[in-house]
Amino acid sequence: MAWSTRELAELAGTTLKTVRYYHRIGLLDEPERGANGYKRYRLSHLIRLLRIRRLVDLGVPLSDIEAMDESDGNAERTLRALDAELKVSIERQERMRKELALILERRSLVDLPPGFDGDVADLSEVERSMLMVFSRVLDAETMDAVRELHAAPRHPAQAELDKLPADADEATRQRVAEALAPVARDQIEAQPSLTDARTRVALSEPTVLSGLVELYNPAQLDVLRRLNTLIEKKEKGP
Repeated sequence: MAWSTRELAELAGTTLKTVRYYHRIGLLDEPERGANGYKRYRLSHLIRLLRIRRLVDLGVPLSDIEAMDESDGNAERTLRALDAELKVSIERQERMRKELALILERRSLVDLPPGFDGDVADLSEVERSMLMVFSRVLDAETMDAVRELHAAPRHPAQAELDKLPADADEATRQRVAEALAPVARDQIEAQPSLTDARTRVALSEPTVLSGLVELYNPAQLDVLRRLNTLIEKKEKGP
């Protein structure tokens, strides 16, 4: 029994275009032609086409199928590599599903980097934005430290900084900075990686500095400068 190209494509559950493409790239041999000049496909062509479609459905790239035909060793290596890729993909999708489940419970987490799964509803929009910026410049270890710090309840002074108006007077700025100083020192003591040389370099990158300038108002920036001075003064001692 022989089939036309269209009949072969229908039997294999594919298209004329696909069959012709497989011919063009050498994956499917051209059949003999009948007296009328039309192609006459045999069972061997159907089986070959079904095998190609089976491998494609499994995710094997067309470029690897020819090599698989050359030896069992090539076939095994290709399939094992594909299995490893699928394993990584499945693990990634499982992580994504877990994150989506958390976000469905607490929509606020969509505005934070991956890994923030605690109660962060009290974080200001500015702090959320800065955390997203930090996630692009800090290494994984330092971001872990940042996440640990944000798992603890926020100090009232941090909330006051969030709400500080741009025209806050000198005394208020100094008071807020002094209230934040012991909080910052405790954080540094708990997570020393926050002040190591590598982190200092990362936090001085233009992306971070631009974020601070654009997200914080002048009074808040002044408080952060005063806070930094207080911390450095304490580190140097009397």
